[in-house]
Amino acid sequence: MSSATKIPGAQPRARKGLRFPSFSVQIILGLVLGVLLGWLALSMGPQADGETPNGLTTTLDTIGSSFVTLLKAIVPPLVFTAIVASIANLRTVTNAARLAGQTLLWFAITSAISVAIGIGLGLIFQPGHNTTLTVADGEGAPSSTGSWLDFLNGLIPTNVLGLGASTQVEAGADGALSAETGISFNVLQILVVALVIGIAALKSGAKADPFLAFNKSALAIVQKVLWWIIRLAPLGTLGLIGNAVATYGWESLRSLASFAVAIYVGLALVLFVVYPILLRSNGLGVISWFKGAWPAIQLAFVSRSSVGTMPVTQRVTERNLGVPSEYASFAVPLGSTTKMDGCASIYPAISAIFVAQIFGIDLSITDYLLIAFVSVVGSAATAGLTGAVVMLTLTLSTLGLPLAGVGLLLAIDPILDMGRTAVNVAGQTVVPTIVAKREGILDLAQYRAASSEHLFDEDEATDEAVQDQSAQDESAKDDAGREPVGAGANA
Repeated sequence: MSSATKIPGAQPRARKGLRFPSFSVQIILGLVLGVLLGWLALSMGPQADGETPNGLTTTLDTIGSSFVTLLKAIVPPLVFTAIVASIANLRTVTNAARLAGQTLLWFAITSAISVAIGIGLGLIFQPGHNTTLTVADGEGAPSSTGSWLDFLNGLIPTNVLGLGASTQVEAGADGALSAETGISFNVLQILVVALVIGIAALKSGAKADPFLAFNKSALAIVQKVLWWIIRLAPLGTLGLIGNAVATYGWESLRSLASFAVAIYVGLALVLFVVYPILLRSNGLGVISWFKGAWPAIQLAFVSRSSVGTMPVTQRVTERNLGVPSEYASFAVPLGSTTKMDGCASIYPAISAIFVAQIFGIDLSITDYLLIAFVSVVGSAATAGLTGAVVMLTLTLSTLGLPLAGVGLLLAIDPILDMGRTAVNVAGQTVVPTIVAKREGILDLAQYRAASSEHLFDEDEATDEAVQDQSAQDESAKDDAGREPVGAGANA
């Protein structure tokens, strides 16, 4: 009889077993191993034809791109269900409109500070005068550019799912044409669709309760799938950083060293000076924020995708930084499409000064004010598009600078994009945290206890609780005699 009573109590302890390193440590290990494998692939060089990447580079590229694809695949259902659920939960929040207004205000404040830093560093470093590149080194105007009409086009959904199809036609060596069709999604359009449907559900009253209940269940399922994908982040980090090193290396930095240094100095100032000052001025600890937000910042650095990192950004904002999920599920997706201090503020400001200096064009005070204006409000105009290059073309076209100057910067764009995306994501966690603190809805105890080690603890605890409850139910059935399996053996 005694052995029968000990089994249920011993079962949970047996499941715990070996504990892996924390999530941040796993990311760092993947980063280090990826750099080593990347340098190995770089030293191996291409295959015999001189153009095809070697097997190791191809493998690293496949691993990294597959992970980013998985992250992006979960973004549309996550954004839609989270936004609809957050709107439904806003019924109990009396200051929902104020929260939205404060979020947009702080987006503008941090963007203005960032672009001021970018302009200042551009004037100090003089990147266009301290380079070996000339106008002839450019590759002409880019194929895709940004415009203010993109903002309206990005807001109007082409369909209820926010999906679009793109076809790319290429000519082969034998003259035959081949077409490749792909499906893409516009996060801003999905955001608009979710907002409209969520508001309509609220206006429909009790009739919409079954839909809202279904949406809540769907969100729980999506979050569980998301948890499985995020657990692959260390492996994805290995592939992404390894492929970046193997493909680009650091040779291309030589001719643009001053420009690259100015960009990274600006990114570092925003990440390690501006954000901490804003946090401290609002009574928040800097170390706690870094501990809580670091998993998302790390992943953004290697993935180079704010949208792809958005699930992790929202997770750390809620679970590590103590921002209520009702508000975070609205602020983080909005920030992932419009809050880009790295891509839309620092980078275009320094780049515009660089292009002007290359072409011998003197910028006036009005031009610098235009740079600031475009950086503060222009990121929304390119929210439906991808890459900082589009934001740069918007800035150059607004100033009347030659778009051919963009070609000068493309050689090292992937290297700069790592730091830009990391700062983007960091800002997307800072603003909701500050707004939540100022509105008195931030869980300060959770914020102070922020740690990347506990990023997945809630999921694991939930799974164990379900299993423990099942074991207790089975034990209760045995004791009650309703399921007397094995009773004869115990006797």
